[in-house]
Amino acid sequence: MAAIGSRSKDPYRLFPVTRLTTRENYLPGTPDLKLTLHQVCTCDHTQKSIVSVTETPLQSLRSTLKWYHKEFKAEILMDAYSGLIRDQCIILALNSSFVDPLMQFETQLKIIELSFQTIFSLPNLNIVKSMGKNPEDTEDLKNLYENIFNIYEDNLLILVSKDFYKIQILKEMTMWMNQNNQYLKERAMLVITRVLMFASKRAKKYPSIDAPCLGVLAAELSLLCAHEDPLITQRALSSMNYVLYIAMCQNSGAKKHKSIRPSDGETNNPRVTTSDFELLSKATQGGRSKIAQNVGQILLPNLLTDFVFTLLKKLSSSDTDIVCEAASLLKLTLDYHAQKITMVSKIVDDIYEQLSVDSSHAMKAVFLRVISLLTKASPKKVIFQLLEFPVPADDALLLMWQAVSTESSVAFQVLKTILSVLKGKPGEVEGTLVERRRFSLDATNMMPVAASQALCTFLPVNSYRKVVAKLFPEFLMALMLQLFYCSQLLKDTGQDRPLYVRDGLKVLLNCSGLKEVDEALEKKNFWDQFSQVMDHQYGIHLIAKTLSECNFPQFPETLHYVYKIAIKDPRRSEDTIVTIIFFAELLNNFFKESLPEEFLTPFRNWINDSNPSVGKMSLQKIASMAPVFSEIENVSNLLLPVLDAFLSKEHTVIIRAMLTLRNILSKLDKTNYSTVCTKIASSYCPLMDHVNGGVQCMAIRHFGELLRDMSEYKWMLNHIILGSLVPLILFLESTETRIMNACRYTLTMCFSQFKWSTKYLLQEDNFDFELLVLSICNNLLSSYERYIIDLISDTLGFLGSSRAFLKKGSIILVGYLGKSGEHLLLKEEIDVMIEVVERATREEDPVIKMLAAKTHKLFKDIAYRIASSTIKQTLRRWAKVFHTKKLKPIYDLANSIGLMEYTAEEVIEMKAKESLYELTATSSRLQKKEFFVD
Repeated sequence: MAAIGSRSKDPYRLFPVTRLTTRENYLPGTPDLKLTLHQVCTCDHTQKSIVSVTETPLQSLRSTLKWYHKEFKAEILMDAYSGLIRDQCIILALNSSFVDPLMQFETQLKIIELSFQTIFSLPNLNIVKSMGKNPEDTEDLKNLYENIFNIYEDNLLILVSKDFYKIQILKEMTMWMNQNNQYLKERAMLVITRVLMFASKRAKKYPSIDAPCLGVLAAELSLLCAHEDPLITQRALSSMNYVLYIAMCQNSGAKKHKSIRPSDGETNNPRVTTSDFELLSKATQGGRSKIAQNVGQILLPNLLTDFVFTLLKKLSSSDTDIVCEAASLLKLTLDYHAQKITMVSKIVDDIYEQLSVDSSHAMKAVFLRVISLLTKASPKKVIFQLLEFPVPADDALLLMWQAVSTESSVAFQVLKTILSVLKGKPGEVEGTLVERRRFSLDATNMMPVAASQALCTFLPVNSYRKVVAKLFPEFLMALMLQLFYCSQLLKDTGQDRPLYVRDGLKVLLNCSGLKEVDEALEKKNFWDQFSQVMDHQYGIHLIAKTLSECNFPQFPETLHYVYKIAIKDPRRSEDTIVTIIFFAELLNNFFKESLPEEFLTPFRNWINDSNPSVGKMSLQKIASMAPVFSEIENVSNLLLPVLDAFLSKEHTVIIRAMLTLRNILSKLDKTNYSTVCTKIASSYCPLMDHVNGGVQCMAIRHFGELLRDMSEYKWMLNHIILGSLVPLILFLESTETRIMNACRYTLTMCFSQFKWSTKYLLQEDNFDFELLVLSICNNLLSSYERYIIDLISDTLGFLGSSRAFLKKGSIILVGYLGKSGEHLLLKEEIDVMIEVVERATREEDPVIKMLAAKTHKLFKDIAYRIASSTIKQTLRRWAKVFHTKKLKPIYDLANSIGLMEYTAEEVIEMKAKESLYELTATSSRLQKKEFFVD
């Protein structure tokens, strides 16, 4: 029995005979514990040789092993042995249970860890042998000692064979080994190597099985490959072979290496039994450089990331040798394979934490080298992560920015990334911010501010200075956007923030050969004003003007770039405002006599922007460039969008559009003017009754000015003038003096156009609304009779107004128009007019009520006289053509209003006298034959 538990001498046996328990044989808490011995599978994975021997209870174990007749002094070995048997039973029971897999694994891991602490704390083999009193005793102790480690190894094999995921227990073992210098590290490495050899065979047979811990395990083993103990180094190298082989099985894209059998010395005689079992022998030849190359080549990106992150954590270890080895491996791996790292932001974040805690960290140079290597491979990821750290940058972050700037090969990508961030709006609330992001303002985006500060680090570097020359226009515009945003941010938050935008702009100018511009802005006190709440529009204007005054050499590419972004749809209206100011200033300074027509395209598009500020800004800049518009061949392409702005809901935009239009028209020659005057005049008409008094007044007056300008082309505008008469007449009674005066001015232009002798009635001394209306209607009746029906329709629209003067005026006007055009009206049209006027008779205002009653009676009389027959009515119209007479006052408004001051009896008496007077006058006319029958 002395040989029980010893390794088989058969060279083709993979595992020795070991003691295992089954779930059926294990009864916790009972003294009778039956043990089963069996032999684990051979290395061909197809045959199992199981030998079962039923033993007496544990108390008789010594007699069974022929140790009962000896004085046993090594109870520690027996305790370890029995503990392993017990643990094995629990492991098997859990494997066969329905316990949650995660809980099952955690329990088994805890059991394995406790066993590890017990087993690998045993004395070494030499001490155990010294306990024996004779050769036979020594042999038994040796066998028991070996069997203890074999059972521990079998426990691991049971777990890995059941679930390959549990190979990560080996990862934990590599870390347990370093917790106590008294642990038997050589033995532990031997167990790890054997289990990995078994796992590699399973990986070859089942390449789809998951082994998520390979990256961490490879990192731990790679550090052990430089151990001072040669035996540990050899076993670590062999273990690395198996780990890489498993990774290769899972990574079909990895390069295959030639197979080689590990020597007996490397693996302590674990024999490879299949000729197709490939080991990566070259991966461990040539030291850490070869390891780094092959690890990066074979491991999948996520596993390689784990490898790198594990080494990074080792830099904070108290063991100097481990720190140095980890640093070397880390730099080599990133040198070869940094582009495969997937969690760059996490690594950058971890480095920042390390440097923030201790800026004098011994491995500071290594940390910064890692940053530079990651930047070389993934510049965007590194830059975006660095820009997420707090603003302003602290010493740790500045060190990391400097590390980034050392990689000249990616200067262009770095600056392009920063440029993309600079186009963002600081202080803007992000809808998808995760909790871990840290900003100066809670839940707001401060990356553009950080990017401005970063520029102050990058641009002075020679390699970056060369690149920024190609990106000058983009950086200039981006920083001016930040100038705009920063001004707003300072104003809104009231906080005193470092002015990195100002500093970044200064650095850009100086690094681009524009020191003269910087000095000019200094003389204009621009940089000092920036520290205050400066008008952002003024600041941008001043920069553009100063650049123009200094004839900066980058003008052609700057103008081209600004034009390109101007014709594209901007992300924000603020961006457009900045572009408008800068673009217009460049054009004003470099195109004083003529202007390429294509440069007007963006201004034309901006006029009707959804943001009123953008529309007004564009209209203002168009007006300032009016002197060069006469050089444009097709000026209507610019004027039509200006006229479209008349339809804006924002009255300030409409006013600005009208001012811009007048500015342009004043500079146009008459020929070009005449081609657009009809369209312009038509655009004024809808604004003549606008709800905003400023818009209405300006529209009426500008219409009159257009008539004055186009006096030579009056035949083109007659129909538009006639169509605008109704609001011009009605608003003569406006309560706003400015509107009343504008109407008088424009009607004077209209009467001059038609050569009507009516304008004297517009004079303040002679003004009488009813007489003016009477005169206009008489002129219409004689010259423009066909427009009367349309004018009646327009007037009826004002009867529903809530303003008294409009109701009153429209009743009078519609009465005279109806009277003058009664021969043109159809029965149905009269009925509509009667219905509309009848509603006005129910008004509370006595004057309006009285006027409406008169008009209602007038239309009733007209309706009564209209023939029902269409033929008769047509004949009547023809008769009227040749028998038209001038209208007479209908309302006698002054007298009618005056009557309201008398009693009813007095009014009746006065009316009777008027009737008598009219009868006398009629009789006189009959005698003179001057009466015409209607």
